[in-house]
Amino acid sequence: MGFSIALLVFSGLMVLLVLMHKGKGGGLSDMFGGGMQSSVGGSSVAERNLDRLTVVIGLIWFAIIVVLGLLMKFQT
Repeated sequence: MGFSIALLVFSGLMVLLVLMHKGKGGGLSDMFGGGMQSSVGGSSVAERNLDRLTVVIGLIWFAIIVVLGLLMKFQT
């Protein structure tokens, strides 16, 4: 039961993080000021941190799916 709730939470986080990334045409990140280009290096640092956070959350999300699959397979 706990892994199912964790999967829902991490799925929601994944959706939000992916939508915050800047795409070729802008995207949802433009709504929150991500579309404003700045000469300051902080925007690239923020983008790298967002990338890292997305990868970490994605790996945790994948691990939860694997654990749930194994639990379902070996459940008696």
